[in-house]
Amino acid sequence: MRHGATDKEGHLNGRSDVRVTAAGLASCVAAAAPLGFERVVTSDLARARDCGAAIARAAEVPIRVDARWRELDFGEWDGRHPGTLDPDRLAAFWADPDGAAPPGGECWSGLTARVGAALDALAADTLVVAHAGAIRAALAVTCGLDPRQVWMFDLPYAAAVTLRRWGDVAPVTQITALR
Repeated sequence: MRHGATDKEGHLNGRSDVRVTAAGLASCVAAAAPLGFERVVTSDLARARDCGAAIARAAEVPIRVDARWRELDFGEWDGRHPGTLDPDRLAAFWADPDGAAPPGGECWSGLTARVGAALDALAADTLVVAHAGAIRAALAVTCGLDPRQVWMFDLPYAAAVTLRRWGDVAPVTQITALR
């Protein structure tokens, strides 16, 4: 689940520790209520951590903080509105987030590596409260998506995305056609 709305909507908040609004917090608790989960894992950034804590309290389940679910580090762009950035540099980033990482920031492969490790550590029936970038990285890792494909997903505040991962499944090595 993506954290609730902040008072810095539309900005590249990245590692900036902006706070969630009261309405954003309430929207996450409401969105999580019908979901079945036994525990909550959350990013260590306040906007996700506060939502995760409220959800865990309401559901009476344990919570754990895992910094690997943090948003992409936007480096020098962190906390800024995209309209204040060089449009060519920003377009290059959206087109190739690994090869054109934000100045002083994290590349896409760094984000997917840490989110992939966090996914591997999850127990079943866990609700993760994180950020749009981390959720997109989880989709990329789980579904094998190209970095450019993940921008096609709309992830509004308090959006819940369900991913189910199964253990290793032996690949099909032989297909027999019956006549």
